[in-house]
Amino acid sequence: MNADGNSKETSSRTRRGSRRGNSAPTIGDVAREARCSPMTVSRVVNGEGNVREETREVVQAAIAKLNYSPNRAARSLAGAEQVRVAVMFDNPSASYLSEFLMGALEEAGRSDLHVVVEACENPADALPLVRRLVDGGIRGFILPPPLCDDQRVLDLVTELDAIAIEVGPGKATGSSGAVTIDDFQAAYDMTRHIIGLGHTRIGFIIGNPEQVASGRRLDGYRAAMADAGLEADDDLIVQGRFTYRSGMAATQKLLALPDRPTAIFASNDDMAAASVAVAHRNHLDVPNDITVCGFDDTAMASTIWPELTTVRQPIREMTAWAVQAVARIMKARRSGEKVRPEIKVMPTKLIRRESDAGPSLARTSADTLAANGAPRAQARNA
Repeated sequence: MNADGNSKETSSRTRRGSRRGNSAPTIGDVAREARCSPMTVSRVVNGEGNVREETREVVQAAIAKLNYSPNRAARSLAGAEQVRVAVMFDNPSASYLSEFLMGALEEAGRSDLHVVVEACENPADALPLVRRLVDGGIRGFILPPPLCDDQRVLDLVTELDAIAIEVGPGKATGSSGAVTIDDFQAAYDMTRHIIGLGHTRIGFIIGNPEQVASGRRLDGYRAAMADAGLEADDDLIVQGRFTYRSGMAATQKLLALPDRPTAIFASNDDMAAASVAVAHRNHLDVPNDITVCGFDDTAMASTIWPELTTVRQPIREMTAWAVQAVARIMKARRSGEKVRPEIKVMPTKLIRRESDAGPSLARTSADTLAANGAPRAQARNA
């Protein structure tokens, strides 16, 4: 069930499944057909050279099969300067990045924008990259974390008279516009949910320290523990970096404690999935022996076993809103209008699946079943 006590939500595969009805095919549909990322499809569509020939052929075949029209934006802007927007990213979570790019590329097609996707893995490269893109005609930027939290990048974009829409900043500056969630409240609600199941020793894996949202989620966890009269011991709080590998290392530390936690709340789904894997490696059943919860509700949450209880952050919707904001601001600028920066806060939702249970009842049931020769994984339905 969700935070309001409704019945448990089933897998979100249907929500992320194939396109519905007779709507025009999107870049996401092409990516699924070709079994590659939306970014690869974008590179093929834009004629970029850094794609293997066999991959290019598969993508082109998918485009032909689905009758996808990648040049619709160019045709609609015939006779006018094409609007070009850069999506810069330096995010260690592959699951988050996939959702983010999917939302950006699909909405760009609907908003008649040409999107340039640029990786910026080294923070030192961010400022030169912004200058190069502006020199190349880019006038709009969509920035996910941690770039949206880098004030130097935001200041330079403003200095160059370009537009920057922040997606998921820990603290929105609102220089051009931003779309975000309440990270504190979302983490608070999840922690209270875990406490409500009966857990008192709850491990917490912090996200990337370079992202402000990581601190906000930690604050929400601490506040929920304090409000419940529970102590958030320092040894229960372990640093991660939003990557699967960092989640594995953090979980190993938590499980090595003399008094290990009965539940782990990881700051994103990648790290939560790693927690599940490490628990299994240590012969612990999830959730009968330990509860694991995540954050984001990316595809990862519903493709591992057991499926994750998590916080749904509407990543695609947030990115789509950012693309719409860029298009709106650029249109207004061309008309000589002034646009007031808007900060959009989107709602989150606690999605309960199969990775959580109460500590005492679940363990008692599991031990009873095990004594009778039944698999421990059945305990939850006992």
